[in-house]
Amino acid sequence: MSSTTVETAPIVYPDSDGMPMADNTQQFRAIVTIQGNLDALFRDRDDVFVAGDLLWYPVEGRPDIRRAPDVLVAFGRPKGDRGSYRQWEEGGIAPQVVFEVLSPGNTLTEIAAKFEFYDTYGVEEYYVYDPERGEMTGWRQAAGRLRVIEEIDGWVSPRLGVRFRREGGDVRLYLPDGRPFMSFVELQAQLEQERQRAEAERQRAEAERQRAEEARQRAEAEAAARVAAQAQAEEARQRAERLAARLRALGIDPESETS
Repeated sequence: MSSTTVETAPIVYPDSDGMPMADNTQQFRAIVTIQGNLDALFRDRDDVFVAGDLLWYPVEGRPDIRRAPDVLVAFGRPKGDRGSYRQWEEGGIAPQVVFEVLSPGNTLTEIAAKFEFYDTYGVEEYYVYDPERGEMTGWRQAAGRLRVIEEIDGWVSPRLGVRFRREGGDVRLYLPDGRPFMSFVELQAQLEQERQRAEAERQRAEAERQRAEEARQRAEAEAAARVAAQAQAEEARQRAERLAARLRALGIDPESETS
């Protein structure tokens, strides 16, 4: 009697769910701005991983259980490229902070399903931003569940240190040092302004240097003129003394008045 070995096909965890990252330019811009600013915020920390539109698989052996948060932040995980976030390969650490940016096509069922997923699998802070309405809703984990943040205006993320502020019908995020989150276009405009200010300052400094150099040259010229005048006066005095000496040798008093 012979036995047969049944080979088990390897489990595939796709790196894509076939869904677009964004449905419109406004949603895409918001996602990229949040992800980029958070990535820059933690650029010097090797133990913070920030990603956008990356599939997260929380359970090994269950590729059907997955979500692709618009932005996720995982503390305690190294930076580096990944095709997906497989939690069992990440020390069992779930992303602690998640952002979702709504599009007009999102349904209440989709929103509820995402909330249930993040609540179930241990997200500590969950934020939903509606760029069309300028609304931000947040939840924070308490007693093992995500609880709504009653007032987002002035809220400071415990994990990120980022402040949320309502401004002119929108919610804007601020870095811990007080600078606002900025898009790539805004950052480039700011850099250009700073470059222009630096160039203007350089030109002012160069003009001041030239004025100082011209003043130095004038001072040196005036000093040289004074030295030359003094030399000429001394030479004239010496000639007068020599002439007076010759006159006295001839028996003539140069200081006597002539009639």
